[in-house]
Amino acid sequence: MMTIDGFGQRHDNRGSAQGNSRGSVIAARWLRTVLASTVLCAGAWLGSARAETATMVLATEPPTLVSLTNVATTALAVSGKVTEGLLEYDENLSPKPLLATSWNISSDGKEYTFKLREGVRWHDGKPFTAEDAAFSINLLRKVHPRGRTTFANVTSAEAPDPQTLVIRLSQPAPYLIKAFASSETPIVPKHLYEGTDAASNPNGNAPIGTGPFKFKEWQRGNYIVYERNPDYWGKPDPRIDQLVVKFIPDAAARSIAFESGSVDFGYRTPVALSDLDRLKSLPNLKFETKGASYSYNVTRLEFNLDNQYFRDKRVREAVARAIDRKVIVNTIHYGYATVTYSPIAPGLKEFHDPTPSPYAYDLKAAAKLLDEAGLKPTDGKTRFRLTLDFNPITTEGRRLAEYIRASLSRIGIAVDLRAQDISAFVKRIYTDRDFDFAVNGASDLFDPSVGVQRLYWSKSFVKGVPFSNATHYSNPEVDRLLEQAAVENDPGTRVDLFKKFQDIVAQDIPDLNLVSPTFLTLHNVKIHDLVTTADGAEANLAHVYVK
Repeated sequence: MMTIDGFGQRHDNRGSAQGNSRGSVIAARWLRTVLASTVLCAGAWLGSARAETATMVLATEPPTLVSLTNVATTALAVSGKVTEGLLEYDENLSPKPLLATSWNISSDGKEYTFKLREGVRWHDGKPFTAEDAAFSINLLRKVHPRGRTTFANVTSAEAPDPQTLVIRLSQPAPYLIKAFASSETPIVPKHLYEGTDAASNPNGNAPIGTGPFKFKEWQRGNYIVYERNPDYWGKPDPRIDQLVVKFIPDAAARSIAFESGSVDFGYRTPVALSDLDRLKSLPNLKFETKGASYSYNVTRLEFNLDNQYFRDKRVREAVARAIDRKVIVNTIHYGYATVTYSPIAPGLKEFHDPTPSPYAYDLKAAAKLLDEAGLKPTDGKTRFRLTLDFNPITTEGRRLAEYIRASLSRIGIAVDLRAQDISAFVKRIYTDRDFDFAVNGASDLFDPSVGVQRLYWSKSFVKGVPFSNATHYSNPEVDRLLEQAAVENDPGTRVDLFKKFQDIVAQDIPDLNLVSPTFLTLHNVKIHDLVTTADGAEANLAHVYVK
């Protein structure tokens, strides 16, 4: 989101039974080596003085520890522990106080006034004021990957006094009140960022924030250590002395780590889906589906509409008719996903249109469409050949690509799979545009104007900008509907606009929306109050305790 939206590589260990067994043995050996190394290297913080420590596991290392200029999933996972936002949200996305204690939205939706918490200090001892908040909003508008969309209507962010932040807009932004979570809109210290390049600022590697945890150590390729902030404004929180984040790239090794108790929690289903049934039988582990409503994801097959084949709608329809979404749910996601025909995830119930695709699964109809397009088999079997790229951040990406290859072979389309790390994938799709079609994912986030518009709005086709309009789709009516929905204050009218948008893209098929993954948070039974907000483990975790 995907969207999901994120960076990093996971390795897929699935295959034959023999391959799985060999992979598990290798993973176990690898994990023992890593854990031994971690203990030796981190002896200073794993000593007897550790009263309460919670250990989080990530599949890959974050590119930065502050989600200011990069919204990789791993960056979102760690940022809020140190760098907080103005608000947090319950499971229904209703706002709750964090750095802001109260807020007011003008009747025309063009002015937001926040009263900020008094007595808050940055970890370096300097006072937190509205100047920091105003500076952060203005900075996010320029450097945050989604900030240009989220804050597109913001004309100014000002601090009339130390405890008041005023945000003024040229037009309403009905989704904006949901955008102030710590991971999405981090409030950074003005005195450290002013006059610097935000992307290269050293605070991204050793952050100073207002949060419940202070950054202590980052051993590259191994772990991050945070320690309790004794001066936290939210006393008696935090309730643990240390938060450790370990990086374990192998899915089988992560499963072993949970079984052994060497890690305490992870989110976005941190283990291989094929291991879930076995792990659910263990008495020391719990699984939660809450804590994912701030960022629903949709897995998609994106067509490059500049491709000689996919610019013909008949070819896109043929592909659509050759793919069975129910098979994807059952065999690729082991049942941990929901079919979706819409780019707006089923979790966003207010906006999601459940109407099935007009192009139902039908192999005979698919073959006929290719015949009509003049793409008859040249050797009795193959009509043409394509290369399919897949986002490597999940183990399901390759398996889905393999299913698509098998499905399209049945209608005479030969598919070659191309594997690469996430950096190469992003460059190929969004900068070089050197691809035919791709298995990808995107996060819808808390509102379609933030998470979905970027995928279909013609103006978001900008080379080099990741997780945007990869298909190069352009439809003036879709642009109009999305732009109107982004400023429409009436909820009912806004829903109608998004329903019309969904109907058009379903007919046009610039991509195929396939499933919405069901994300699980997995944790040891000794970890309590882990999921208390809509963003779950991405929140500041101030309330977490060990018992």
